Amino acid sequence: MKKVMFSGAGLLVIALLFLAFNLVSGVAFTGARLDLTQQKLYTISDGTKKVLGSIGEPINLYFFYSDKGTKDLVPLRNYAKRVEELLKAYEREAGGKLHLHIIDPQPFSAEEDRAAELGLQAVPLSQGGDTVYFGLAGTDALDNTQVIPFFQPDHEEFLEYDVSRLINALAHPKRPVVGLLSTLQMNGGFDMQTQQPTSPWMLLEEIRQQFDLKSIKPDVDAIPDDISVLMLVHPKNLPQQTLYAIDQFVLRGGKLLAFVDPYSEADKSSDMGMLENAGLPSSDLEPLFKSWGLQMLPGKVLGDGTYAMSVSMGQGQRAAHHPAWLNLDSKALDAGDVATAGLDSLTVATAGILEPLKDAKTRFTPLVRSSAFAMPFDVQRFVTLRDPGELMAQLKPSGDRYAIAARVQGPVQSAYPNGIEGHKGGLKGAANINVIVVADTDLLTDRMWVQVQDFFGQRVPQPWADNATFVINTLDNLAGSDALISVRSRGRFSRPFTVVDELQRQAETRFREKADGLKQRLSDTEQKLAALQNQDPSKTLELTPEQQAAVQQFIQERVRIRKELRDVQFQLNADIEALGRTLKIINIAAVPLLLTLGVLVLWWWRRRRQA
Repeated sequence: MKKVMFSGAGLLVIALLFLAFNLVSGVAFTGARLDLTQQKLYTISDGTKKVLGSIGEPINLYFFYSDKGTKDLVPLRNYAKRVEELLKAYEREAGGKLHLHIIDPQPFSAEEDRAAELGLQAVPLSQGGDTVYFGLAGTDALDNTQVIPFFQPDHEEFLEYDVSRLINALAHPKRPVVGLLSTLQMNGGFDMQTQQPTSPWMLLEEIRQQFDLKSIKPDVDAIPDDISVLMLVHPKNLPQQTLYAIDQFVLRGGKLLAFVDPYSEADKSSDMGMLENAGLPSSDLEPLFKSWGLQMLPGKVLGDGTYAMSVSMGQGQRAAHHPAWLNLDSKALDAGDVATAGLDSLTVATAGILEPLKDAKTRFTPLVRSSAFAMPFDVQRFVTLRDPGELMAQLKPSGDRYAIAARVQGPVQSAYPNGIEGHKGGLKGAANINVIVVADTDLLTDRMWVQVQDFFGQRVPQPWADNATFVINTLDNLAGSDALISVRSRGRFSRPFTVVDELQRQAETRFREKADGLKQRLSDTEQKLAALQNQDPSKTLELTPEQQAAVQQFIQERVRIRKELRDVQFQLNADIEALGRTLKIINIAAVPLLLTLGVLVLWWWRRRRQA
């Protein structure tokens, strides 16, 4: 038997069997996957499976990727491969309801024209050079189209969410309805101070571009069933029937975006009332918040010295930093939530503080937070505030980071378990709610995020902050199905070398001071040498023996210092190289040795059994 196996014919048969096995496995097991990544990056989530299961009519996906044009862009090619693998996984999971077309649009081709027609973005590789496509377009049976113009590599943690959102929009093409309940004059009104009519807030025009916006009266006793997301803005002094209607809307699965405020500077209707001690321009949903497991700290306004905005104090006066008017950067925003990911700045004014209640069953996830250089101020301080500099002088940071906006999810009970008069027999609870609360209303006003210019009768917005994008992202996320919301962030494909990074930090700590000292000595030496050598060339031979000796000494000193500096630079990477050598030894020698020992132990054990 052994002679046959090791004969020429036997080896040929083994080779043919090996080739046949690879061909069969390549066809029969194309869908087999084993995902060993920590965050299951290559496994479709349950939320995506539900989205794919909801597809009715077949959907076509067109993945435009300039494969030939990106042959020298290795990082982009690697990311494109991940995108392609994910799309193929979608196609397999959809069971024939999803058809993937992979297209490499060549310059000046019909495919390139098709990509431009669908709305994909062509990115130039160089000035005046070729362009590349790396986007996705989807169409349904009614020729509705959704596109991802370009897959941004720095947005990869939301790759699955973006693709699932596109498919969900095609599977359910009807535009979501946003119900707006507000006690502010967001649709325009009349300013009593200037005696002039006011324009609608630019935010509403931004919302209408993507959603059907329906106004709801503040005394409503039931939220219409066609409302996908209810947007509350400054719900001040709402009657109990309206609070109950909101409670029931959330319990039956409705999504809520609520903007409350301890001191709304946009509430002009309260100016006269405040003079008559009729109360502050504040709003809250205290009975509902309590049942949802959170609260807005009563009577408190957030002050933050790190993000304090510079405000003008009037003509001829110095500017002052206002600790309650905040210009928040990306560090204050949750990069892991689609509502705030990718935003650069968010501005708020006299915002409140949100916090979870003890023993709450819901999950409280901060989306926007202050810096640690913050503290609560009493709201009464802002009634007669003239100089915000006084607040800066009194700011004593607590060291805590306070939540300005938060997402609340989880099981809840009704705030009105016995109903209210005239409304009995309502829902008593829900297994899961999805609510986003923002403790500020002023961020929605034009002055906090946009400059509006008139262009031949058209209002043209010029945003300088991401306030509107934050609202649109939040509405878009809430308007999706629960399955789509559950996808959200999946983590990044690129994993940092944390051990290597830590070794680099430790090495830099040890050697940076020495390296800086050597660089300073080198600079001083070169300056002294230049001072001796920067003379008239015709007088070079007139250097005294002492000067010539000094020049030689400085040259030798420069060579020696440069050598020391090279040694220090080498030491910076010595530990990392040692780690690399260790890993090579493990991979090349240790693992095969362990496998060999395992085989020998197995052979010895079998011999023992046979004996």
